[in-house]
Amino acid sequence: MAVPFRRTSKTAKRKRRTHFKLALPGMVACPNCGESKLAHHVCKACGQYKGKEVVSK
Repeated sequence: MAVPFRRTSKTAKRKRRTHFKLALPGMVACPNCGESKLAHHVCKACGQYKGKEVVSK
């Protein structure tokens, strides 16, 4: 069984993990009500998408 000759240092470990992070979703402001919503999704506050009412509240 292969065993590392030396212990991985904190710096080397952290350099390797620099890209290991959570990605934030693309949030935009709704043109109708101004509430923040996910891009290319129906607004949860007013129910509109591309200027048309899709979900009636």
